[in-house]
Amino acid sequence: MSTSFSKIAVLAVLSSAVALTTGCATKRATSEVVVAPLGIPGGQAGYNGAVIVDNSSAVVTGAENLQAVVYFAFDSSEITSQAANVLNQHASLLSSNPNAGVVIAGHTDERGSREYNMALGERRAQAARNYLAAKGVAVNNVRVISYGEERPAATGTTEEAYAQNRRAELSY
Repeated sequence: MSTSFSKIAVLAVLSSAVALTTGCATKRATSEVVVAPLGIPGGQAGYNGAVIVDNSSAVVTGAENLQAVVYFAFDSSEITSQAANVLNQHASLLSSNPNAGVVIAGHTDERGSREYNMALGERRAQAARNYLAAKGVAVNNVRVISYGEERPAATGTTEEAYAQNRRAELSY
């Protein structure tokens, strides 16, 4: 009888040890997505310091003259006519340089859960990628990532700040 009690006691101790060492899953404070350039520094019209795509200097120079940000409506990933105008210029650059690569980073404002915002940022970047693909750009030259709300372009809780954060940024 004492051996069965000993076995039960050992099993109880082992299961408690496993429960204590594994613990519960916790939400990480930072994103686990590919790191892309930090947006457009100093109000430049285009970003030219991308480190995760390797383009010729001609492509980088050509991209410097293009607007590198497209904006979205609240809770939307629909390409507006203004966004289409910007993306058409990028499609032209990429089509004339078939080996060029671009990274599209999707962003959101702070409203919504982290998970929702990461998904919405992804949808925005994918929408821009799909638009470029429809214009003949090779999709394997376009990388898509999402930062969700983690890298705001503007701080504050005004509609103007939110509108600046609902974007996709193209980096060469």
